[in-house]
Amino acid sequence: EEGGRAARRPRVTVDSSKAKTSLEALKISLRQLRWREFPFGRRLPCDIYWHGISFHDNDIFSGQVNKFPGMTEMVRKITLSRAVRTMQDLFPLEYNFYPRSWILPEEFSLFVAEVRMMKGSDPSWKPTFIVKPDGGCQGDGIYLIKDPGDIRLTGSIQSRPAVVQEYICKPLLVDKLKFDIRLYVLLKSLEPLEIYIAKDGLSRFCTEPYQEPTLKNLHQVFMHLTNYSLNIHSGNFIHSDNVNTGSKRTFSSILCRLSSRGADVKKLWSDIISLVIKTIIALTPELKVYYQSDIPAGKPGPTCFQILGFDILLMKNLKPMLLEVNANPSMRIEHEQELSPGVFENVPSPVDEEVKVAVIRDTLRLMDPQKKKRKGTHNCIVFRRDPLLRVVSVFCITWGMKDKQHKHHTLKLSLKLKFYLKLGSCQSSDPVSEAKEEVWGAGPASSPGQDTAPEAALPSLCLKQVFPKYAKQFSSLRLLDRVAALFIRFLGVKGTTKLGPTGFRTFIRNCKLSSSNFSMASVDILYIDITRRWNSVGIDHKESGMCLQAFVEAFFCLAQKKYKSLPLHEQVALLIYFCEYQLAALDEKRPVCGRG
Repeated sequence: EEGGRAARRPRVTVDSSKAKTSLEALKISLRQLRWREFPFGRRLPCDIYWHGISFHDNDIFSGQVNKFPGMTEMVRKITLSRAVRTMQDLFPLEYNFYPRSWILPEEFSLFVAEVRMMKGSDPSWKPTFIVKPDGGCQGDGIYLIKDPGDIRLTGSIQSRPAVVQEYICKPLLVDKLKFDIRLYVLLKSLEPLEIYIAKDGLSRFCTEPYQEPTLKNLHQVFMHLTNYSLNIHSGNFIHSDNVNTGSKRTFSSILCRLSSRGADVKKLWSDIISLVIKTIIALTPELKVYYQSDIPAGKPGPTCFQILGFDILLMKNLKPMLLEVNANPSMRIEHEQELSPGVFENVPSPVDEEVKVAVIRDTLRLMDPQKKKRKGTHNCIVFRRDPLLRVVSVFCITWGMKDKQHKHHTLKLSLKLKFYLKLGSCQSSDPVSEAKEEVWGAGPASSPGQDTAPEAALPSLCLKQVFPKYAKQFSSLRLLDRVAALFIRFLGVKGTTKLGPTGFRTFIRNCKLSSSNFSMASVDILYIDITRRWNSVGIDHKESGMCLQAFVEAFFCLAQKKYKSLPLHEQVALLIYFCEYQLAALDEKRPVCGRG
């Protein structure tokens, strides 16, 4: 009888009509799960839609889709650099895993000036820089330079914006070769934030022995650039069915090798987990703006998840550095092999299949709609009922005090704020200590709601939850999520991603941020100046108004005006709590039907 009930249970349906290059790995995964594939789409809705490029590959109004709106835009090199830089302004010590970067052409003069200043202060500094086109992929258009003046020789920067970064000259080498790591990260949910990391990834090797860059070897791409799509054309590229050898290997094979040399691979994993979580935290504020624009609260729409490809370089001291994030990491499980000059054939790649099929299959297992209870994906702003709110309550009472009293109370509040900002990390779980208690790959990665009984024949999950597992440790970094919540509240028109002047003035009024020293005329000037500057640097021109990055800059200006002589992250935290308190008080006064 139980078998009959199991047989009658409907199979999960997956629309694979837009899967593109991930199709073969997806097909294998669906066969292993015994789910039903619709390769040409379906009139009736499917449970899951698998897109190859973006959220907008199909018009979807229900189910789940494997792309977030805005993700492709958010992980472009310039946008990612801006997002990480903002977090570096707030938390410089926490975000030291991303190379120093400048955006071209708008920051070319700044780049030249800063390099000249650094060389002047340290004559022994002999830097190399790497130029990466904003929209480039697979190594296209990347080149190395020794001097900022060399950028002018290309003549293409004006038409093709780019990021220039300090080149990491001392990478970890294996077999005298430079390599990078492609790790697969599942963003399972944006609200609440839920992140998984695959226990294994790929190591992509250069095909010429590494030497530190000189004017003679700058142009040797097979020595300096780890991109698979470049090195596959090298005569030294080695295709291997063995995961421990060749020009593409599993990351686990590298970890085994490092462990045999006495390296602390558990500490390395902990550092990688921190890097991934912090990077996602830098991206989530703007992703939420895109999400509410494409799937407004109260309207039918799919829930989203996405597999991201994190490209990480290990330095000689095993410090992981973020190179880039890929919204559409290659999920191909075959490679081209030249049978004769000009004649190619697709040949299976055991290394790719071992890693990528597991990632797709276990992503689907985690997203299985028959396992999880559906929850609303749109949450209102939640005002915290914690000691910090009481601090802000006291602050609101003292807001109108005279200057001397005001400064005294602000100092006391700053000390309290420091205590509560540190409280989270004191009470948190530590990825380092927890990593010492568990070896990745030794058993199923379990979390609430994961029931693998129906797939008892399948291997244990290759994806490990890292957030909210380590949420307490990173909660103090999520200030901009709350700034984004303020921004979204005042957008007004559903489906927009930019704030108009009326919305900005309403934000100032409702949060009681204007004063005799900061009039509404000053508010208008602030809005116009910042919006004009952001709109002039190539940010989305489809709609007029203030984008989230511009709003964040304005918010930082307001915080610095209100709370002088404090670190920026404390200024911003105080202003967030003040705004949240004012809005909570305003909502209490309004009738329920009129609350925003």
